[in-house]
Amino acid sequence: MREIVDAILKDCSTREVFSFSVRCAECGEVWKSRQIRFSKAGVSPLSEGKRIVFDTLYQKEHERARNAAVSDAAESFNYCPICRRTVCNRCFLICEDLDMCIHCASQLNEQGAPVMPPLIEAVI
Repeated sequence: MREIVDAILKDCSTREVFSFSVRCAECGEVWKSRQIRFSKAGVSPLSEGKRIVFDTLYQKEHERARNAAVSDAAESFNYCPICRRTVCNRCFLICEDLDMCIHCASQLNEQGAPVMPPLIEAVI
């Protein structure tokens, strides 16, 4: 699952903060990673050598933040073996014979329970 999420992970990072997102192919809900601040955010390099060091450090921290985001997102998404889409846990059903997204389950008249039940909004 990590490889699938890694392929669809959108990079929303800036020079100050690392952040990533994944969109559910079924409901369109966007999962967002926690934001991780670059250790040298707001610091201007005083020389060309320091700029190279900062750029290299940025790439290293960016990769670490991306790996963490992939791990976190992989827990919130599933891959449908029928339509080959990546959907959030609310749109993925645990079925008797084969787990699948709600769209495919509907098309194939399969029943199942979502990995994560839909959010219930409080009525005030």
